[in-house]
Amino acid sequence: MTLIRIEKTTTLVTVGAFKYIRHPMYTSVLCLVWGVFFKNPSGPGAALALAATIFLVLMAKVEEAECIRFFGPAYLAYMRQTKMFLPFVF
Repeated sequence: MTLIRIEKTTTLVTVGAFKYIRHPMYTSVLCLVWGVFFKNPSGPGAALALAATIFLVLMAKVEEAECIRFFGPAYLAYMRQTKMFLPFVF
């Protein structure tokens, strides 16, 4: 089976940031989005930050479903050992 949609990695990476969270890039974008919002809170800013959060969570779920299909039980075990975005929390 090949990865054709989102992820192009052919080996499961479980070192570095990936040892603690499955989506370090999405986490950095979430920190940026919410950091910008909290610098100057506003209604439209809150709506954009919330929309970005929802989009990133959905993208992570789609990516994880693809990784489960490609890596199988190894990815499921990895999911049990790590959190999605925040180490030891979520």
